[in-house]
Amino acid sequence: MIMERFLRNNRGHALTQEERKALESAVSEIKTLAPRKTIVRAREILHQSTFLMEGTMSRYIDDTNGVRQLVAIHFAGDFVDLHAYPLGILDHDVATTTEATVAIIPHAALGKIIRDLPQIAPKLWFATLIDAAIHRAWLFRLGRLDAVGRVAHFLSETNARLMSAGLSNGHRYALGLRQTDLAEICGLTTVHVNRVMRKLREDGLCEFRSSWVDIPEPARLAARGQFDPHYLYFVDERGGSQRTCPWGREPAD
Repeated sequence: MIMERFLRNNRGHALTQEERKALESAVSEIKTLAPRKTIVRAREILHQSTFLMEGTMSRYIDDTNGVRQLVAIHFAGDFVDLHAYPLGILDHDVATTTEATVAIIPHAALGKIIRDLPQIAPKLWFATLIDAAIHRAWLFRLGRLDAVGRVAHFLSETNARLMSAGLSNGHRYALGLRQTDLAEICGLTTVHVNRVMRKLREDGLCEFRSSWVDIPEPARLAARGQFDPHYLYFVDERGGSQRTCPWGREPAD
């Protein structure tokens, strides 16, 4: 059951029963971590990777003044630092944002699985490539969207990702982040995020209260944030590429 959400998140690159059993057998420890706990420091040598079973985690970089920029958010079903397996070290820190339950998989065990079941390698690689695609979308968001658009894009992306993991019904989900986190994700001040959330609420696009996000019309929120879901590489029930999710910008002709 450990890999249940990974099967959903890995979009058409599902694990076989043998691969799933091998990964679950490789788990050396399952533990629950407190909120706001840093579990990996940049430039430390790593011998294991973390699979997030429940909760929310982040990757972040602090500037020389200690001001934090969140560079990734991870939800249940994500391999938070799978890329540490080939790299050995990370260039950023990893922390929990909420209480989180994680499974620890030693790199030595991962290496054995890849040797014994080489067909699993592209499936794990796919997961890291999705991370890279999300990073590119975040760069677009920070470079091209206004403050309201940045928040709308992030909330739409999160809705899509949590739907994939079975954690959103498309209109409501538990975010597990604070407005300070949204500020660090979107390159804004906390005061500015508060104004943005008020604007989204007044426009009937979204309401964020007590860590819950309510989106009456996901297509309208997606349009305001220029959210294009294709970089998430969802698939249809037949396993083929899906050009749209339930909302999002249609590709230009």
